[in-house]
Amino acid sequence: MNKAHEEETEMSVTSKTGSQSDLDEGVLDRNIFVSEDIYRQELETLFTRAWLFIGHESQIPNPGDFFSSRMGEESVILVRDKVGKIHVFLNSCRHRGMKVCRYDKGNTSLFTCPYHAWTYATDGKVRGIPQYKELYEGVLDREKWSLIEVPSMVNYKGTIWASWDENAPDFETYLGDAKIHLDQALDCRDGRPGGSEVIGVHKWVFPSNWKFAAENFLGDSYHNPSHRSVDLIGIGPSARTGAKGRRDNELEQAKHVWVTFPAGHGLHSAVQPEGAEYLSQFANDPEIEEYFRDCHEKRHKRLGKQARLLPFTGNIFPNTSFHGRQPRGLCVWHPVSATETEGWRFFLVDADAPEKVKDFLRKFYMRYSGPAGMTEQDDMENWLYATRASTGTIARRHAFNYQLARGAATLNPVVNGLEVRGRVAQKMTEHMARGYYRRWQAYLDGAGWDELLGENDPRFHPDDGEA
Repeated sequence: MNKAHEEETEMSVTSKTGSQSDLDEGVLDRNIFVSEDIYRQELETLFTRAWLFIGHESQIPNPGDFFSSRMGEESVILVRDKVGKIHVFLNSCRHRGMKVCRYDKGNTSLFTCPYHAWTYATDGKVRGIPQYKELYEGVLDREKWSLIEVPSMVNYKGTIWASWDENAPDFETYLGDAKIHLDQALDCRDGRPGGSEVIGVHKWVFPSNWKFAAENFLGDSYHNPSHRSVDLIGIGPSARTGAKGRRDNELEQAKHVWVTFPAGHGLHSAVQPEGAEYLSQFANDPEIEEYFRDCHEKRHKRLGKQARLLPFTGNIFPNTSFHGRQPRGLCVWHPVSATETEGWRFFLVDADAPEKVKDFLRKFYMRYSGPAGMTEQDDMENWLYATRASTGTIARRHAFNYQLARGAATLNPVVNGLEVRGRVAQKMTEHMARGYYRRWQAYLDGAGWDELLGENDPRFHPDDGEA
């Protein structure tokens, strides 16, 4: 990096994240977690461009079905029109902006604004305007006043993603090499592509900056001591047989990897050794145990050595997190303010799994996750106090430390005989967070898509180092 570029980067970091930020050194100004000015910049420059998770096709299986979602602070409607096409619309009447849909989910043929009664079909087109002939005919071009639809949308293995940027790269390009990790959260347990469905959504609000939650799922294994009490109690799928911990340890024979990707995604996965046998995970119920053992065998037949890659947790930039194994699901961290977040957790199962299996997993997911889940309660307490610790006059003079395992990552290593793409560390590290905030900075700086995708990031070129 030349001196001019170094100076330009330093000025950018100072202007957006505060004078204490230096990601090469691994320090970050805590002001970014509480500043309303920075929060408004995020809404303007990040949430208007990045790919955001909207919902799942299983939530709208029939024509007229809808699910109310969010993109940043914007309310949007995920809806299937009368011919079965999926749309994402801004939930705002074109006349005076009132929400045209005030329900979380349902089925309808029309969305009617309660303010002045403008009415829209499920394809977004205006279908009714009170006193149109008397007041608007010859003046209003109805075709120009349809609901505002996102310019970029994709159905990826049943999950619906959208971007307000019409020039956004296609979603798979956006995912890059993080794709195979997310795939295993979305694919069937026996290795068939796709096939998941949502069996429930938890929603709750907590007093924390949204980035703390996203950062947690990048692969922050360092915070495991905060879950010590839950581990001692034992809430996993084999808890009744005496197994301790939050989940059964199917990864005890695996090598763990912590991976960051050029576009800002990050995750914690594991690679089992060749010939690794199935580990009992559902001792509470032999029938369910047999179902998952059968899924394991079929998965290995279908995927070969790739089946040995087991995704743990991850975050798709900026705010969609996932559990790849148990408790399987997607989490979205919707920003409410600089110090408030609305969390949505979507629980996933195979759509064709036996009802007994679905019910078993539903009960486990509820013990583990969401506002009543024992593990998530620990996390929320951590995020709450971390946010509060960023508001004090004295506290804000001191940066946060992100130096864990600097220099430990390598590019595309072979782990247990399987190539793992990305910048990979084989011990706990914070390089995923450092990569995340580099990309976050690029969005706030208004960078082009080549930079947002990390195409020129030297850390992802052979023989270049990692800070």
